[in-house]
Amino acid sequence: MATLTGVAAPAATRMTSRHRLILILLLGVQFMLAIDFSILNVALPVVGEGLGFGLGSLQWIATAFALPAAGFTLLFGRVADLFGRRRMLLTGMGLLAIGSLIGGLATSPALLLTGRVLQGLATAIATPAALSLITTSFPEGPLRNRALGLSGALMSAGFTAGAVLGGVLTDLLSWRWAFLVNVPIAVFVLAVAPLVITEGGHGVRARRVARGVRLDVPGAITVTGGLLALVYGITAAGSQGWSDPFALGALVLAAVLLVAFWMTERRAPAPLVPLHVLAKRTVTWGNIGGFIAFATETSLVFLMTLYLQQVLGYSAMATGLALGVLGAGTFAGGVAAPRIMARLGGRWALAAGLVLQAAATAALLGLGETRSGLPLILVATAIGGFGNLVAIVAFMGTATSGLPDEEQGLATGLATLTQQVAITLGIPVMSAIATAGGGSVLGGIHTATVVNAAVTLAGAALMVAFLRRRANTED
Repeated sequence: MATLTGVAAPAATRMTSRHRLILILLLGVQFMLAIDFSILNVALPVVGEGLGFGLGSLQWIATAFALPAAGFTLLFGRVADLFGRRRMLLTGMGLLAIGSLIGGLATSPALLLTGRVLQGLATAIATPAALSLITTSFPEGPLRNRALGLSGALMSAGFTAGAVLGGVLTDLLSWRWAFLVNVPIAVFVLAVAPLVITEGGHGVRARRVARGVRLDVPGAITVTGGLLALVYGITAAGSQGWSDPFALGALVLAAVLLVAFWMTERRAPAPLVPLHVLAKRTVTWGNIGGFIAFATETSLVFLMTLYLQQVLGYSAMATGLALGVLGAGTFAGGVAAPRIMARLGGRWALAAGLVLQAAATAALLGLGETRSGLPLILVATAIGGFGNLVAIVAFMGTATSGLPDEEQGLATGLATLTQQVAITLGIPVMSAIATAGGGSVLGGIHTATVVNAAVTLAGAALMVAFLRRRANTED
């Protein structure tokens, strides 16, 4: 395994001071990018009033971010392998600063949506680059697991912190600061990252490869178009209903383009996504487990937000603070995950985390119409968040294991794509189930909670079945 300077070294068990400095910087980047996913959610009505968005148009503030964030992440994860991860990280940070400045100073819906698109594109560029810099900086084993544990903890905490921070900034200052807060941080990363992070041997090899390999343009077009259509179709179905013709048309187009992508990759001399990577069981099953973990937990946060506001009558800020306990649980899970993985193995840790998450979710069926159930929601979401982060860290470790450094950008791009599509899909699906699941808001939430717990438990069962078949050859 190569170190950051490209010199071969044996697997280490302790971080050097340089490792710690690089990890702090990259974790800060990921934390900021995670915050951007949720920082505007509680401020959407205020943004709409300030810039003249109609009620039916508010969804586009979220969609304008989600489309490029999910649609381009796989492409840019592979581009980072070919052209340099530090270069792509800096490009993403530059775009984030520009997009955040445009959004924060926007005077019209068009300008604000432009800023959100640039933020989403920056996320697609910077997230897999930062994550692959982590996986290539630390060899497989305890050090990488520890780094991924901290990464997962801070990313999950970022989602929760985004909701809290968005409410605080909107109430105390202005919704514009939900954008502008990114600008000085992005500028700081742009100034410091070139001094701290070196491409090392990988950067030299990447430039040599890039000169001799053409980017798979047909593959890039079909997969990016297919993912954009998929995310748009899911988002439109969530807001307009699953019978909406535009949503259905987008989903059909997504299926056609993704099949075309698969056929293209089979024939391409230098495929964007080498099929041998997708054929690896660790990649396939790791991403399936990660998809279930992200889709169920983020949609559960949506259900609990609905419960706290529409059933118990809490304000947006109080709801964000209540869900902060979930953030504490996820952070603890991320810190504990490396030790759990060392004891159980990565894939068994993934299954165990999903089981704990499913049990905590099922406990939420005890919630009623009075605020006496608030302690239950605090305890259950904290425990469920702990299990969820154990599963997520195990997913990241499994999905990026057994691959050379030259394919880590692709592996982390796939993992990031799994995360973003899962988040995009989980909320509208659970929203539709909650809407159809009972005559009251509480009844619908209970129905969706049952489905959520069942899907999580089924995911754990799939991981266990896979492990039984592979235990003798891979563990």
